[in-house]
Amino acid sequence: MIEEARKTNIKVKLRKFGLRPTRQRVALAGLLFAAGDRHVTAEGLHEEAERISFPISLATVYNTLNQFTEAGLLREVAVEGSKAYFDTNTSDHHHFFCEGDSSLMDIADNALRVVGIPAAPEGMSITRVDVIVRLAEFPPKICAEFPKD
Repeated sequence: MIEEARKTNIKVKLRKFGLRPTRQRVALAGLLFAAGDRHVTAEGLHEEAERISFPISLATVYNTLNQFTEAGLLREVAVEGSKAYFDTNTSDHHHFFCEGDSSLMDIADNALRVVGIPAAPEGMSITRVDVIVRLAEFPPKICAEFPKD
């Protein structure tokens, strides 16, 4: 599954973010952070865990993703109501959402400028601005060919 040196690095990273490195957290972090920046759903990560024969419940995957998000390891991107993606890139950036295959892709830095943001109401502050640009497939399959991160 995860080689020992990488497992040790993951444990150090989890502790740095105030999380106890449980077996489940270490395994899921190994899947999440092995291939650079990416966007995952809880269901997709659960399927990845099943493919490597790591027994874990979907509820535990959801709980772990939420704990990672609260700790600052992930950024949650809500697309449609209850549909949430978890982004390993926690920097401020925006996304393309391909409606055909429900994939999420980063928009290149400086490719989008957000202007005219209103002042926050008294006693409140803006924490971040999320822009999701929706894509429809014309012709079909163009989203599948779009470079994913």
